[in-house]
Amino acid sequence: MQVLAEQPLLISLMVGLIGGALLYGWTQTGKRAAAVLGLLFLLLVPVVWIVSSMMVTDREQIEAILYEAAAAVEANDHEAALKFISDPQAKAQAAQELPNYIFSLARVNRIRSIVMIDGSYPPQADVDMSVKVDVSSKRGGIRDIRVPRRLLLHFEKAPTISGKL
Repeated sequence: MQVLAEQPLLISLMVGLIGGALLYGWTQTGKRAAAVLGLLFLLLVPVVWIVSSMMVTDREQIEAILYEAAAAVEANDHEAALKFISDPQAKAQAAQELPNYIFSLARVNRIRSIVMIDGSYPPQADVDMSVKVDVSSKRGGIRDIRVPRRLLLHFEKAPTISGKL
């Protein structure tokens, strides 16, 4: 489920429709208040787009983190990739295994869903996504193997950075 803040087109259409209806009402009744309100609503349409571009929702932050983590993996920047993992056991395992591989591609194919968990503090979300990587082993046994995977991740907003896995 997406929030209205992530739908500026829908909001601007609703505001524009209300403005148009008020202007139509003005042409039928001649009441000045309807004309003023209609023009005011029509002037709000660009304001909706400006506010929408300035506002970043939790879902948009999570999406940005996913792409940032994929870029860190593709650049073989293990420290940057590890900063998103909060579970100590998973972080230790990733720190041990990542240096054994060379990634030439790491892409987020599709984000199927980002579900915010209502009432959780700190804010939490579950992410269902698919990724693909082209990976080689440093020892040379594996060379540019494409590995597509479906990932189910749990995010928790941490005070130090925007989010953690």
